[in-house]
Amino acid sequence: MKILIKNGLIVDGNLNKPFIGDVLIVDNRIKKVGTIDEEADKIIDAKERVISPGFIDTHSHSDLAILVNPYNEIKIRQGITTEILGQDGRSMAPLPKKYIKEWRKINAAFNGDSDDIDWNYETTENYLNMLEEKGVGLNQGYLIPHGNIRLEVMGLENKKADPSDLEKMREIISREMKGGALGLSTGLIYSPCVYGSTEELIEICKVVAEFDGIFAVHQRSEADTIIESMKEVIRIGRESGVKIHFSHFKVCGKNNWKYLDEAFGLLEEAKKEGLRVSFDQYPYVAGSTSLGVILPPWVYEGGTEKLLERLEVEENRKRIIKDIETGIPGWDNFVDFAGLDQIFITSVNKEENKSLLGKNLIELGKIKGKDPYNATFDLIYDEGNSVDMVDFYGLEEHVAKILKRPEHNVCTDGMPSDNPHPRLYGSFPRVLGRYVREEKVLSLEEAIYKMTNKPAETIKISDRGQIKEGYFADIVIFDFEKIIDKGTYTEPKQYSEGIDYVIINGNIVIEEGKYNRILAGSILRG
Repeated sequence: MKILIKNGLIVDGNLNKPFIGDVLIVDNRIKKVGTIDEEADKIIDAKERVISPGFIDTHSHSDLAILVNPYNEIKIRQGITTEILGQDGRSMAPLPKKYIKEWRKINAAFNGDSDDIDWNYETTENYLNMLEEKGVGLNQGYLIPHGNIRLEVMGLENKKADPSDLEKMREIISREMKGGALGLSTGLIYSPCVYGSTEELIEICKVVAEFDGIFAVHQRSEADTIIESMKEVIRIGRESGVKIHFSHFKVCGKNNWKYLDEAFGLLEEAKKEGLRVSFDQYPYVAGSTSLGVILPPWVYEGGTEKLLERLEVEENRKRIIKDIETGIPGWDNFVDFAGLDQIFITSVNKEENKSLLGKNLIELGKIKGKDPYNATFDLIYDEGNSVDMVDFYGLEEHVAKILKRPEHNVCTDGMPSDNPHPRLYGSFPRVLGRYVREEKVLSLEEAIYKMTNKPAETIKISDRGQIKEGYFADIVIFDFEKIIDKGTYTEPKQYSEGIDYVIINGNIVIEEGKYNRILAGSILRG
């Protein structure tokens, strides 16, 4: 099929000056860019519209959701044509059969759970094959989760990897990279990743470096000890040779905002040293994750069942409260940096708990007639630790500073849930509408670069991320004067405005603002 896009403002993703021109698509690739006078099966008049490469979301949690509903309209409606799964060290594969039941419980807060899929896939290759056979709405790439690797080798115990364990982990990473992964991820505040030492990460990242893959890391601290945490990640890059990518880079809590410029300085030093360093971030002052992160790491030892057993014991609850109120060195204490009144419940499974959605932990305590801590522990226990939250940690001026950094690219970090963070619906249009058009933090070509070619280069995705002859036809056409996110923290499930067309691999998926229910995506293997 031939599609001709006429008269649009082409922002090519490569920081070049925008220009008025045409784009010819033949089948799934861009055939010509410039002034084009040819017959076509479909002509799109893009006058007074921007023609951009499709947006690439480098941090997504659609891993399970796309097996249940592969169309992923939520992401496509904000112009995303590619997303990278397998984040924060916890995801779908690899997954040994003997750990399926336990891992489903652990993974539920990140990616959800379902009885409607076959969980016996075991490897990344088989997981990607399952996605491909079912079909995907947009392009999907995958990172190997560190937690899954530890699970396969050592289970869920708080154990230091011995030389034999390390060799097994290296073998698994090699297998999974050959199976199609683009790199490795970890979440060093989450069990079992938190038990991994710096030396362990250096050794396993050496294998990733052999494949020229990326190491995407939710670092040990984004708060009190962020400087020490960043130094650890940089050391991993230095000693392994791997490309470093900080996931959702930020500094949390007013007592720690003073560290932002020092953190930027560490990035500069690492680059001068010759290390490859990048990061992604979403354009909001609040984050979202499992409510269980308020619990100290020792509560998680042995998995979900052990966690729930510990919450049954009054003395354990007293110890947890003491740890939260006094802190543990090196542990990111969400209650300390956000506050009980700035942590809001966003997802539960039980119908009787739905009324708690949108309540903060102070309000939860009042509703339950208990102190906020024990009311929260009760909810975590009742829901089997499958509860999500939004936490407010930052400043708008920091969002702008982070957006301007050369290491930055845009992401959503979107977690599907009952009452999700609005970033799931609006990250990319928010950057264009608020931070480009309204506040002029970035130029249009800078923002598009950070949404397209920059992430493609970072993750090493070939032939995508630019309006360029021979590249895959992943294209977004939008009205720059109207594009904006609409979701709020109280009503997040609102599609953004201003996107007229989304084309994925030469297929028109959004047409004049209307969604065509087709599976146009591809699996992007390393």
